[in-house]
Amino acid sequence: MELIQETPDLSAFLAADEAVDHHHPVVRKTAARLAGQAADSYAYARAAFEYVRDTVPHSADSGDLRVTWRASDVLAQSTGICHAKAHALAALLRAEDIPTALCYQRLEYDGASGHCVHGLVAVRFHGAWHRQDCRGNKEGVDAQFSLDGERLAWVPVGERGEADYPVLYAAPHPAVLRVLKEAPDRPHLWDALPNAL
Repeated sequence: MELIQETPDLSAFLAADEAVDHHHPVVRKTAARLAGQAADSYAYARAAFEYVRDTVPHSADSGDLRVTWRASDVLAQSTGICHAKAHALAALLRAEDIPTALCYQRLEYDGASGHCVHGLVAVRFHGAWHRQDCRGNKEGVDAQFSLDGERLAWVPVGERGEADYPVLYAAPHPAVLRVLKEAPDRPHLWDALPNAL
């Protein structure tokens, strides 16, 4: 699949916004700590990925009912669903000047619609985009940071109505951000997640 930037302006994928708030002190402090232990930008990107994947529990796995959507809140509260965790990883990477996009998949889901939109990121290294899924590993899920072939949590199956969306967004998709911001808790969020983009 060819990944398509929504804008040709690469600087858009370094920008801060209300969800990817990489100017926030919590994000900056975390980024500085991780960067201090990394030999180069590739090592930093891997460390940031593993930090979000492994130390911020996916709220469905942990049973946390809180809904976070702003990167700084995800890091401060140490919880979030895939979209929130993607915002946190994008903020950490952009804080160290690594172009990062938000991207999405449509996956089968046991919610009312039978499908939901899943959030991931893409990082730009060596003139190409590489998708990464920091959702968090569990039984049956083994996502890894990789610039040499994708190691995502799930590979969509077309026969089940699943799909990869090729567009790389500089900011969270409005439909995703709206439901995250409006949900009073995770059970409500589960019912409101978009089933397609």
